[in-house]
Amino acid sequence: MAGLLLQQGPSPVKALTIPPNLTGYYRFVSQKNLEDYLQALNLNVALQKITLLLKPDKEIDNQGPHMTVKILSAFRNYILKFEVGVEFEEDLRIVDGRKCQTIVTWEGEQLVCVQKGEVPNPGWRHWVEGEKLYRELMARDAVCEQVFQKVK
Repeated sequence: MAGLLLQQGPSPVKALTIPPNLTGYYRFVSQKNLEDYLQALNLNVALQKITLLLKPDKEIDNQGPHMTVKILSAFRNYILKFEVGVEFEEDLRIVDGRKCQTIVTWEGEQLVCVQKGEVPNPGWRHWVEGEKLYRELMARDAVCEQVFQKVK
């Protein structure tokens, strides 16, 4: 029988990876290259100066595919609610003046956000190592690295 492919034995099973639960409150520890990232977003100089002074905390509520990420600072809070794997319109006008189409997915143990809009290559990624939450912010060729310590 031409074209018939017979497979012997059990079919390969792809390992199911369960992403980590990021729920918690995280206190700001450090950051690198924030100024380059802000310039890549084309933020005005006054907003860049204010942002560089902030030491935001993060609060994450991870209920399966439903997530809420709060960025909390003395200047302004930003709350992002989304479902992992579902594209949505994100309104960042209160943060940096942008509006974009956003999708957040798991890549292994990293939560990865891809944004489509006016700025090339925007997005972020979060991952946990021990009690530390790491966050990379990307725009154009700039990458800002932030570290947070879990406090509860």
